[in-house]
Amino acid sequence: MTPSLELHTERLTIRDWTVDDAEAALRIYGAEEVARWLTPDMRTVRDTAAMRSVLHAWVEAQPNFIPPAGRWAVVHRDSGDLIGGLSLRLLPPFEEDFELNWQLRPDAWGNGYATEAGAAIAGRAFQEGVEELFAVARPRNTRAVATARRLGMEWVGETEKYYNTRLQVFRIRPSDAPVRTR
Repeated sequence: MTPSLELHTERLTIRDWTVDDAEAALRIYGAEEVARWLTPDMRTVRDTAAMRSVLHAWVEAQPNFIPPAGRWAVVHRDSGDLIGGLSLRLLPPFEEDFELNWQLRPDAWGNGYATEAGAAIAGRAFQEGVEELFAVARPRNTRAVATARRLGMEWVGETEKYYNTRLQVFRIRPSDAPVRTR
């Protein structure tokens, strides 16, 4: 059972989602610039009611994840604005490999927030004994590829194994890069 989480970085708070996050979450998952890169199991969310349903499902599922897996909201500490989301989950189809993924509101891009939040969750996962994390990105998703590299992840190849879609695969191990949490 995954306990409630709140991590703090220099600029961000990473916390559990709530259904009340629906409007702010829609600015992330409803944005075409974000939705076009989501995995096939996550469709574009069109309105607040649909986002509320997605969040309800995430909140209900959270206690059932085996640590360190989960889904979390990313909040800017100074403004209190919800600017993104990230998750750590087992990749299909065999659920052997942990995937780290991140999504940010387009107006939050370019500030290093995805790297900062991803490093915090990776650090937590490594503290809990995870031996490696993967990130997958569509080949033309240059922002995701750049974030994976900034996290210290190395490219390991392309595959259609995950999500039945051609994806670039990146991996990080605890010894690959310094990852800090506060």
